[in-house]
Amino acid sequence: MSKHIAVPGAAGRTGRFVVAELHSRGLTPIPCDRTTDLDRALHRADAVINCAGPFAATAEPVIAAAVRAGIPYLDVTAELEVVTDTFANHAGAAIPIVPAVAFYGGLGDLLATAALGGARTADEIVVAYALSSWRPTPGTRATGLVSAQRRGGRRIVYDGGRLRYLDGAAPRTTYPFTIGAQAVVGEFTMADSVTIPSHVDVARIETYMTSNAVDDLRADDPSGPVAVDATGRSAQTFHVEVVARTGGVSRRATAAGRDIYAVTAPLVVEAAVRILAGEGATAGVASAGARFDPADFLGSLGPHALAFGPVETV
Repeated sequence: MSKHIAVPGAAGRTGRFVVAELHSRGLTPIPCDRTTDLDRALHRADAVINCAGPFAATAEPVIAAAVRAGIPYLDVTAELEVVTDTFANHAGAAIPIVPAVAFYGGLGDLLATAALGGARTADEIVVAYALSSWRPTPGTRATGLVSAQRRGGRRIVYDGGRLRYLDGAAPRTTYPFTIGAQAVVGEFTMADSVTIPSHVDVARIETYMTSNAVDDLRADDPSGPVAVDATGRSAQTFHVEVVARTGGVSRRATAAGRDIYAVTAPLVVEAAVRILAGEGATAGVASAGARFDPADFLGSLGPHALAFGPVETV
């Protein structure tokens, strides 16, 4: 019998990719919008994947409904503050809760865990994103505004084993990606800086985003991504490198693909499938990196969804 997965936010860009991915896996999506009776929908479901942003408004109500229904909750939020609140508020939950199983949050967490090779401590972790472009969806713009308001416009860094809030502009520099050195904005802190330290004892997380993508994100262009194939994916490409440094040894894991919104779908659906099969299904809140074998998880997605490079010592 097909499993049923409730999808709040199913009509959004990421939600549409998630619905399509569920169909491709033989699962039955239950699309939900803001008028849906959550309790009724979730009591018909085996799990819920929350794609409805801003998550500052939706995460808590959907988690509460999932708890009432007794089903696993997953979401795709990149809102760092929401991920922080989820870990703080739901450690003792009676259901599996997996926040930020997406390009931002889940992917970096899985890559960092792979680079650590089973270790649970690191002196420093570097997460570097290279995007060919970034035409954000209206949802990304809305959630970005909510996050910026919550932190008073300040930027965030993870240093000294905790998140710190800083004033002023983020630094610009150059990062030596394996695909070639590129101009980047430093201290581009995303949800990975919450998911990773939720299960890894790390003193500092450095983050970088290519400058062209940051400039795209800040541009006054509301048009969003443009589909270039039948799946709805854009032509945007991404390359992510994570380096874990411990005791003078550095290990690197990489991943590449197309369309940061589209790749979120196989990430979060794979997590849901595994949890429903009993893998990583421990109750309480835990990230993807804490629940799954990262190399097996990322390698299972296939090169069409995500090209996962071998971990190497650098």
